[in-house]
Amino acid sequence: MNSSSVRKIRIGNTPADGGTRASSIEVGGESCLPYHQFEGIMPCKPVIAWEIPDVRPDDWCETVKDPYRELLGDPVGWARYVVEKHGARIICLDLRGARLDKENRSAAASVELLRGLLKDVKVPLIIKGPGPGQKQNEVIAACAEAAQGERCLLASAVGEEYKTLVAAAIAYGHLVVAESPIDVNLCKQLNILISDLSFPSDRIVIDPLTGGLGYGLEYTYSVMERIRLQALSGDAMMQMPFINFVGGEVWKAKEVKMPAAKEPMWGNERERGVLWEVATAVSLLYAGAGILVMRHPAAIAVVEKTIENLMKNG
Repeated sequence: MNSSSVRKIRIGNTPADGGTRASSIEVGGESCLPYHQFEGIMPCKPVIAWEIPDVRPDDWCETVKDPYRELLGDPVGWARYVVEKHGARIICLDLRGARLDKENRSAAASVELLRGLLKDVKVPLIIKGPGPGQKQNEVIAACAEAAQGERCLLASAVGEEYKTLVAAAIAYGHLVVAESPIDVNLCKQLNILISDLSFPSDRIVIDPLTGGLGYGLEYTYSVMERIRLQALSGDAMMQMPFINFVGGEVWKAKEVKMPAAKEPMWGNERERGVLWEVATAVSLLYAGAGILVMRHPAAIAVVEKTIENLMKNG
């Protein structure tokens, strides 16, 4: 790696690497600002991970549930569908059902689902835990063991409690998302703490904490920009690629839910929601996003095309 470039990271082990994935995903490696390929290189194009919840997402708005209406209670079938129908290259399994305010599913239930997904769907995998706390430690540690050798990306390590998740990643050969609350210094501090546990820097991905359009997007953008500038200036503890959990932020905004009958000037709510996800995701691409976790297939199709055009014409 060039001393002033972003680290390249790989998610997913194929049989040649000791895993069972049909392919691997690489992100990072750039030596220039996003799409400034006249100044450096961008060897890997950004990728979109399709978000698949482990339980019926009854709190999702109708616009984003409709494309998956027959699959909402079948996460393995849902994942298979987006891979076979839409060409998804990576899946983000959201273990939201283990949250105390949802179904409080056990670690064993999460492991059972994960094993079924690994068996039936052969793309690389992001495993997103239920959120900071003891339950997350239990669930992620159990899932890390069940997916040993698959080189999954585990989300997320946070400043208050990161050691259990990092230890599981070390023991079972996975990568880690380092999540910090939209703050450059806290981001660097967490990366240092994780690295101090003898965890390889090329297995860390930065989550700067994503704000959706109208809900802090410009703050996220500016922090990502500052992190990337430090990385390209040679700061080794900032040279990790970014992941942004776009769907979870966008689809809870009131603007994507408000019926057109109540706000006629806003236009059709279904089109509006898709455009809201597109606008957020594309803005984050310009800030340097390497992995975008998204929900709506129409939004994903637009952003995929945007990525192709940016990589070709950047």
